[in-house]
Amino acid sequence: MKIFLSKINESWIVDRMRFDWYEHNDKISTENISSSNIIWIISPWLWKKIPKRYLKTKNVVCSIYHIDFETFGKKERSEFFERDKYVDFYHVISLKTKKQLQTLTEKEIISIPLWINQNNWFHIEKKDNLRKEFNLNESDYLIGSYQRDTEGHDLISPKLIKGPDIFLKIVEEICNSNKNAKVVLAGNRRNYLIKNFENKSIPYVYFEMVDLPTLNKLYNILDIYIVSSRVEGGPQAIVECALTKTPIVSTDVGVASEILHSESIFVEGEFKTAVPNVDYAYKNSQKYKIPEGMNDYVKMFKDHYEN
Repeated sequence: MKIFLSKINESWIVDRMRFDWYEHNDKISTENISSSNIIWIISPWLWKKIPKRYLKTKNVVCSIYHIDFETFGKKERSEFFERDKYVDFYHVISLKTKKQLQTLTEKEIISIPLWINQNNWFHIEKKDNLRKEFNLNESDYLIGSYQRDTEGHDLISPKLIKGPDIFLKIVEEICNSNKNAKVVLAGNRRNYLIKNFENKSIPYVYFEMVDLPTLNKLYNILDIYIVSSRVEGGPQAIVECALTKTPIVSTDVGVASEILHSESIFVEGEFKTAVPNVDYAYKNSQKYKIPEGMNDYVKMFKDHYEN
């Protein structure tokens, strides 16, 4: 059995996943598509770059991370069903996405959350002076958000599926009641929130593109991380927070209900009801660490290859 993974090169989470996979599963993987038995379309929008002669003759699995039915129009449906002709089975990273996908196809769908590399994401026990590295005070109440909030086509419009407007309202509430509150932003395309923070005089710090060791530290300095998304596949930030023991609350998206305690999940407008449960999330995150987090993937491929 030899598995070929499609390439992305978009500085996205799946780029890291592809790297991890080849590093830890080299005996059952290949960079040469012609010598593969299984093609893993790890990024669904790249399927057109794979020659159809391979799609027709090899076992094809396609990963779907989320479906936003609000924007899933005629064009998106047409492309889905065109790709579906070549897919033997699907992989999703949450049970919520599985339910969505079941409305579009009768093919087998296997739900396995993404693994997490514990060498990148871990709790830092000794945090003395950690905030000083980022010129932040121990008295600051730090609120984290490390995901895109702005659409790429104009770098102005909010990426509404990520719920930056919801996040903004929550931050305003916190700042009104806590004078030491400050937002920590990281990653690219943060234009929408930065513009609104400056207009509303909300304190924030921004680390645009940081390496993984720095991002791990940024998790470890937080008082709370907030996921306010309307639609998600993961997000992987939930698992990263869990493994770094970062207090987190989230809307009920993606893998939230599979990792977080129910008391840590909120609906829009009821953020104050959510309470982080660090120990519960940390315990649930252990099964996603490498290599354990890859075992179900290997089994998935073997089952389909042997059958």
